[in-house]
Amino acid sequence: MNRETDDVLAGVGPRLRALRRDHGLTLAALAAATGVSESTLSRLESGQRRATLELLLPLARIYDVPLDDLVGAPRTGDPRIHLKPIRRFGMIFIPLSRRPGGVHAFKMIIPAWSAPPEPTPQTHEGFEWLYVLNGHLRLVLGERDLTLQPGEAVEFDTSSPHWLGSADGGAVELLILFDVHGVRSHVRPETHRPSHTGN
Repeated sequence: MNRETDDVLAGVGPRLRALRRDHGLTLAALAAATGVSESTLSRLESGQRRATLELLLPLARIYDVPLDDLVGAPRTGDPRIHLKPIRRFGMIFIPLSRRPGGVHAFKMIIPAWSAPPEPTPQTHEGFEWLYVLNGHLRLVLGERDLTLQPGEAVEFDTSSPHWLGSADGGAVELLILFDVHGVRSHVRPETHRPSHTGN
């Protein structure tokens, strides 16, 4: 086995541990979800157990990521087509726009949880527009506690205390448009032409 392969495999354990913590899972919960023993998962994360396809496939399904992401395999082809995810507050943000000012677009993934987290509302300058792609989003906005279904959207001033999470424990995918200067998103209403009837 060559040095490059050894380096890739050596990074699997820390990557798996980081993914598990980002998803808020214990080893016991992950073992129950995958059918892989807790001791095997622990040795895999610590590098004492060599990663195999049989072990990685159920983990890839639970974390909802490609196998390449678990092993850190080098990307092939044109690198410009790969968007680099950002992990923050246990969530995954995929930038869809790159310009320095104006509206920023993201795809956001809220991982599934085994126990409901306590909402911790935050405030910051700006205005946000959300559209739920998959899953059920829980939005705590000021005194309101809302559940948004796929296909529903909401916009709000981010100076209001707000928190996003899964409403039912499943993963949630959404699109976000954010403007630090507080510019609202405008949806152009459909124009209806008046009907004309002949006499």
